[in-house]
Amino acid sequence: MSISAEHLLSVVRQYWRSDHEFDGKLERSPELERFQTLWEEKLKKMDAWYVLMDELQAALPQFGIGNATATCDASFRCSVYTAREPIYSSQENESMTRRWVVVGCVSILAPVYMVYGVQYDFRGEERIADRVFFDPLPPEMRAPAEVVARKIEARFGVEAVPREIAETRIPLIVYPHEPPDTTLFHALFTAWPESVP
Repeated sequence: MSISAEHLLSVVRQYWRSDHEFDGKLERSPELERFQTLWEEKLKKMDAWYVLMDELQAALPQFGIGNATATCDASFRCSVYTAREPIYSSQENESMTRRWVVVGCVSILAPVYMVYGVQYDFRGEERIADRVFFDPLPPEMRAPAEVVARKIEARFGVEAVPREIAETRIPLIVYPHEPPDTTLFHALFTAWPESVP
């Protein structure tokens, strides 16, 4: 498959709206109906996703592996976690730690995937900052990201979306994003890339 922003936009238009016509109504939009029907179909094949989790755990035993899938998003998501590590803090009484997560997403809307990273900073147990990284990832995220990408491609036969296409602005609403801030990434994968359980 040749990935183009135009083709992917034509696909996501079937599932996301460009207006607020159905906001506050009991009636669901045709786009939401299609989206929920598609999720019902995809969830019947969830076993393949769990097999991927097992494969990742075997390939990356030093990391925590999690399922970050949420049906409000348009993708299955997996996460590869590090343990928290101490970081510098100017306040001696506060414990500051950092962890990072590599996230693999497989869209339910098109045969495409993307891998990205998130860095979390904590003060005690409180998350005080997060930062999302797309290609190129920081060096410490690259090796596990390559494993995630290889496993996703082998298991699902999907193609990676290049960053420049994922960042294409689209005229659709993927809550909480509205034009001109909505991107193909939001529509194909998740509107909250920093939110990884």
